[in-house]
Amino acid sequence: MTLRFSFAALAAALVLVVLAPLAVRADEHERDEMRHLVERGEIRTLSEILSTIRAKLPGEVVGVEIERKNGRWLYEFRVVDPQGRLFEAHVDARSAAIERIKEK
Repeated sequence: MTLRFSFAALAAALVLVVLAPLAVRADEHERDEMRHLVERGEIRTLSEILSTIRAKLPGEVVGVEIERKNGRWLYEFRVVDPQGRLFEAHVDARSAAIERIKEK
């Protein structure tokens, strides 16, 4: 049993050593892609979007993602209001228009 556990731990460590550099490269690739989208005017920077919509959000931003849906880029913000409720706000990454805000 101990030998099997040690082999499994060694195998897991080996996988991490091999895959970790690939994950870092993927993050670099995603950052480069986002930079190119901003340079081409396809999306606005996160700081631009936040300065435009912050007053319209129901609380403090605690998380953000960007994703492509139906051929458009959307920022997805997670927002916590003063009562501790969690909201999700979807914002068009090009126009900064808030598409919807829903409580989670």
